[in-house]
Amino acid sequence: MSKPRILVARAIFPDIVDRLRQHFDVQDNPEDVIWSPAELAERLADKDGAFTTGSQRIDAPLLAAAPRLRIVANMAVGYNNFDVDAMTAAGVQGTNTPDVLTETTADFGFALLMATARRMTESEHYLRAGKWNKWSYDMFAGSDIHGSTLGIIGMGRIGQGIARRGAHGFGMKVVYHNRSRLSPALEAECKATYVGKEELLRTADHVVLVVPYTAASHHTIGAAELAQMKPTATLINIARGGIVDDAALAVALREGRIAAAGLDVFEGEPSVHPDLLTVPNVVLTPHIASATVPTRRAMANLAADNLIAFFDGRGPLTPVNQPVSTATAPRGT
Repeated sequence: MSKPRILVARAIFPDIVDRLRQHFDVQDNPEDVIWSPAELAERLADKDGAFTTGSQRIDAPLLAAAPRLRIVANMAVGYNNFDVDAMTAAGVQGTNTPDVLTETTADFGFALLMATARRMTESEHYLRAGKWNKWSYDMFAGSDIHGSTLGIIGMGRIGQGIARRGAHGFGMKVVYHNRSRLSPALEAECKATYVGKEELLRTADHVVLVVPYTAASHHTIGAAELAQMKPTATLINIARGGIVDDAALAVALREGRIAAAGLDVFEGEPSVHPDLLTVPNVVLTPHIASATVPTRRAMANLAADNLIAFFDGRGPLTPVNQPVSTATAPRGT
């Protein structure tokens, strides 16, 4: 029996590609070319599975052009690049990589919070420009983290990790808003109190966004929400682009409606709203919250594990939609 044909849509660790080759006929992309939707569809036309990294859109038109496709394994915990309903209707399995990046991403979220609150990016630019020639009492005076109020919107695994770091490491008062309230045991572990969104925005010194992107969460933070925040507050987004109205945020930062922001994700990334590049009180990073070598390797291996388990009949390890009935035949048969 011939091996299933797999497309690896972006460059990944070469040894993990070699691991996939032990099980599949693999077409990879070591040059890391960013394919257009039409180019991706062309390459998937004769493939049984795909390894994606979150930037490849899997939707109804692509599925129609790829009749053999049975599974798409995302090397990401988020899967807003998947049209899950279309995939399910077409009998295509989707998978993601939860858990393996939780602690690393929580580390980064807290690092971004600290850099933003303490104005690290602004002060480094000042120093590199040769402007530092004396001490002054208010030079880059930021806001405290210890003892302040941390507000978390989205209290999944990563949100809980940030809450634990704030409560146990920095003595922060933690409030959170989520679609559903955590169990009393988890609230106690995180030392977190459930509040409404408006109360969180009104009372938090630091607001951290960790919600998945959906149509319902689009512009969770816009001009109206920014107006509810303290003028001394900071906003941190490690969730997904589109959770924040970046244009409205740039205005709020420029006009001092909030003190600062830290952003790892952007609407339309890798493009960044040009106004965000001209305000000094924002820390910008290129979607690197999970970027440690051990974590990225764990993510890639889990995506590979999902492909291997699916095609050997065990079923996917971390599905995002209902498993399809068989992995042995193309959809068109």
